Amino acid sequence: MKVLVVGSGGREHALAWALARSPLLTELHAAPGNPGIAALASCHPARADDPASLVPLAFELGVDLVVVGPEAPLVAGLGDELRSRGVAVFGPSAEAARIEGSKAFAKEVLDTAGVPTARVLDESRPPCVVKADGLAAGKGVWVCHTRAEVDAALRAAEALAQPFHVEELLEGREVSVFALCDGVRALPLGSAQDYKRIGDGDAGPNTGGMGAFSPRLTADEEAAIVETVHEPVLAELAQRRTPFLGTLYAGLMLTERGLRVLEFNCRFGDPETQVVLPLLETDLLEALAAAAGGDVRGVEVTPSGRCAVAVVLAGGDYPDRGDAGTPIAGLETAERGGALVFHAGTALHDGRLVTNGGRILDVTAVADTVADARAAAYDAVARIDFAGMRFRTDIALDA
Repeated sequence: MKVLVVGSGGREHALAWALARSPLLTELHAAPGNPGIAALASCHPARADDPASLVPLAFELGVDLVVVGPEAPLVAGLGDELRSRGVAVFGPSAEAARIEGSKAFAKEVLDTAGVPTARVLDESRPPCVVKADGLAAGKGVWVCHTRAEVDAALRAAEALAQPFHVEELLEGREVSVFALCDGVRALPLGSAQDYKRIGDGDAGPNTGGMGAFSPRLTADEEAAIVETVHEPVLAELAQRRTPFLGTLYAGLMLTERGLRVLEFNCRFGDPETQVVLPLLETDLLEALAAAAGGDVRGVEVTPSGRCAVAVVLAGGDYPDRGDAGTPIAGLETAERGGALVFHAGTALHDGRLVTNGGRILDVTAVADTVADARAAAYDAVARIDFAGMRFRTDIALDA
């Protein structure tokens, strides 16, 4: 099969890495890709958010499947554009992608499906959470414990120039659970815990994610959550004639009152993908093609039974701003030690690898235990260097 991966981050590098291992693959392409993906695929200078370039590219390459990584192209309707022209897509329609594209829509679906979630509050008083309704690159959520934090969050939300709401603050342990969906059925893909705040001990502002580990739950726990959370939502979307084909990703809080949904996403997580995919013994291409074709019956998702930890290396001013043009050293040494280094924000300048984003690299290690995977990941981190490099030192420490 010929496959086109849309996107340029660490998640897309992990997807390309997993797809490249499939015996079904004949050609792998990426748009626009990155230097890490370029070692596995042919990269093409088409932006992920530009259907006018991507649709003709898919036809020109004669691809059998398009795998869309980021959420924005899905919410904008890239999947619809490709399907209307007969191209198979792993990723939902724009209507189904509203499960991530609009928090208000997601709340409505959850309420109708009978899936518990956080209550929307009539007034903004602490403790609470302020959430932007639409996409905000992982930075549209503000957890508020004081009046000053609430006021700052409301100002930040208003600056996004989109609707927002205030909801109850749920306390407990967070977990992300991923399911492979064909519009009717949902298969558990794995679970992970990510670390959203910039600093150790969950200090500082939210980011797109500073690290993750997997699995967070047992296989039986994952299956139970998919049955009670993902499947009712999938059925409700189908009832609305907007069947969901792709990865349905539930962000959950395990509270004293039971499980509550924090949010839904319409794609693989980032950086969770970088720890979930290395633990699958399944042929990912076969599984994604089956979901895109509307029938995952016969697909077996087999976990390896091992553990993975990923540490994000970010620019010195992240999340306020990105970093560009700073030389990066030590990748080959880290990889020779057994780590998987996924490129999240890199570029080549005169043949040398340099920074080109906020989150620069995702360093993943796999081992029999979380503790061993964590030690291996940080050993690999110690071998990589670029000026201003910042990372959390406590990823998976609480596991």
